[in-house]
Amino acid sequence: MNAMTQETKRTLIYIALAFAFSIALRMIWFYQFSGYEPFYHNAQFMINTNDGYYFAEGARDLLSGVHQENDLSALESAASQLTAFFAFILPFSFESIILFMPAVLSSLIVVPIILIAKNLDNLEMGFIAALLASITHSYYNRTMIGYYDTDMLNIVLPMFLLWSIIWAIRTNEDKYLLITALDILVYRWWYPQSYSLEFAFFGLILFYALVWDRKNLYNYKLLAIMMFAMVGLEGYIRALLVLGAFFIFTKEKFDRYIYYILGVSIVLFFISGGFNPIWSQLKGYVFKDAVTAADTGLKLHFYSVMQTVREAGHIPFETFASRISGHVVTFVLSVGGFIYLAYKHRVMLFALPLIGLGFLAYVGGLRFTIYAVPVLAFGVAFLIVQSAQFMPTPRLKFLAPLLLTLLALVPNITHIQNYKVPTVFQADEVKVLEKLHAEAKREDYVVAWWDYGYPIRYYSDVKTLIDGGKHSGDVNFPVSFMLTNPQDVAAKMARLDVEYTEKTFAFVKENKERIKDKNLTIFSNIEQMTKEYGFNDTNDFLLSLQTEVELPKKTRDIYFYLPMRMTDIYPTVEMFSNIDLISGEMKKRSFFYVTKSFKQEGNNINLNQGVVFDLQNTIVSIGNQKVPVKRFVQTAYDKNNKLTKSIQMANPAGDVNVVYMSNYNTFLVLDEKAYNSLYIQLAVLEEYDKMLFEEVLLTPQAKVYKLKI
Repeated sequence: MNAMTQETKRTLIYIALAFAFSIALRMIWFYQFSGYEPFYHNAQFMINTNDGYYFAEGARDLLSGVHQENDLSALESAASQLTAFFAFILPFSFESIILFMPAVLSSLIVVPIILIAKNLDNLEMGFIAALLASITHSYYNRTMIGYYDTDMLNIVLPMFLLWSIIWAIRTNEDKYLLITALDILVYRWWYPQSYSLEFAFFGLILFYALVWDRKNLYNYKLLAIMMFAMVGLEGYIRALLVLGAFFIFTKEKFDRYIYYILGVSIVLFFISGGFNPIWSQLKGYVFKDAVTAADTGLKLHFYSVMQTVREAGHIPFETFASRISGHVVTFVLSVGGFIYLAYKHRVMLFALPLIGLGFLAYVGGLRFTIYAVPVLAFGVAFLIVQSAQFMPTPRLKFLAPLLLTLLALVPNITHIQNYKVPTVFQADEVKVLEKLHAEAKREDYVVAWWDYGYPIRYYSDVKTLIDGGKHSGDVNFPVSFMLTNPQDVAAKMARLDVEYTEKTFAFVKENKERIKDKNLTIFSNIEQMTKEYGFNDTNDFLLSLQTEVELPKKTRDIYFYLPMRMTDIYPTVEMFSNIDLISGEMKKRSFFYVTKSFKQEGNNINLNQGVVFDLQNTIVSIGNQKVPVKRFVQTAYDKNNKLTKSIQMANPAGDVNVVYMSNYNTFLVLDEKAYNSLYIQLAVLEEYDKMLFEEVLLTPQAKVYKLKI
């Protein structure tokens, strides 16, 4: 009893120390930028991830009890609900809660890691693994202070699930049946995309049972209760199924029916559509195409957003290894150590789904590396603890693991010190959005690229067409079209897209049951426009926007939010509308080059990457090609933040334009199509058609215009 008490004390001490270590390292970012006013709003740091504003909006609306219909607010998101709960019971500002929640909740990762190690009678291994896992590159990057997203519990919960599975298999105690199922329910509530990992755990346990422990009924009870927790039904129904199954499994008289119950659970899983989201995730991240075609109607082709998301791209091995273990050497030792650990303790093989999902980063993108972090931390920690056995003296038995642990931690601590990410927006940009909030009504729309959708909705409390979650090719196309085409056609598309969006909302509301039963198809706005304006070819419809077109009746105002930071992603924005929607072929891209790195060399300005601007002859050399410049534009802001510009017509037949934005120390080299786009004309040059737009806010950080038509 005394030994058990001592072990419990050691466990709690290790958990407390590891938790404090995790929090302390995360405070480095906070102190690095302490007092830097551009990162503050309402006397607190702002968050540093775009998606966080989605959950913040939902929490805000839950606390206020007010939101508009079809505003896409995250009212039903677990992160929003938990945030609102914390904001309601804690004496801290809302901004402080969303800032520090990621650091506190993500640091709970140390608990299941140390508890798993306790089960393996190796608490020191758990302590070292907890220290390393809590601050390793990818885990830190996605759970640092301000990274307010579901990642703050996305690894904590499956690690608790792994802990409960290990204890269930090793002890065969009934309570772990319930704990495992409840963990799945909580995990699904927190992160609805958790299907794949849950199913992988199920498959591995089934394999274990059939190969090594076939006659043990407890394994089939565990599988059945897990499957009931995973079926594709509402959460409360799954909870009732779990409780019912647990009641039955605690009664020996029902043991003869275990196989039938397992069979029923599996059948229910598949007929309830439980496997569908798993396949969808695989298609989205593994079998992704650059262009996707609609399955019905005109079969339009749209550019796939997955091709532009850095998190979903291929990564080099060194990056892959560093994100998982902090260093290539540590990664190699971690893999070898895990193999050795699994050889010594077969139960650790149940962690393979986490490793597998982490290794999916090679084809699915860097976001997946985070899953392998805590499991492989066990590997190097096991080797470190084992090294003590080869030390000849007690002193070395202590110092050797200490030194090796520090060597494993140092690359990660260095990374944290150098990882100085900015907040999503700066204070001046937020002031623009708050002024927009005072100008616009809650039912009004703001047109902006999807990167800015969530922050706009949070600070301005308006509607947006696209955002960090709603950005499939069919909804991105119209917004991309508006931003990268001339003002007249962009204005028409804006009115069309907004009114058709609202029309679709109303249609879905009226036909909810038919759509749910898949008896009715919802077509994209572009396809609806094409058909209702009497065209069979969408390309012809888009060309018609250059002529007089009868637009839908105006039901609300539309604003354009054009941040200067969008110059860096303009080519990416253009991709989504630079496509033949009928054939799926990509059109010739606009020439658009932006640089802040340049140097004047006599009459030439070297713009880097083989681009040189000849001031005397007004020619741009692009590699070996010499291109005449049509216009040379210089912009600047006076002391009142009013834009001034000079436009020098150099060669009317020129192919490119050069824009020097002096306040941003930035050069743009762009062709005529990009130069005449709505974004460049309104955001960079403030040359707007007064028949179509009126200025609302014009600042060096962002421009806001109101559509008149």
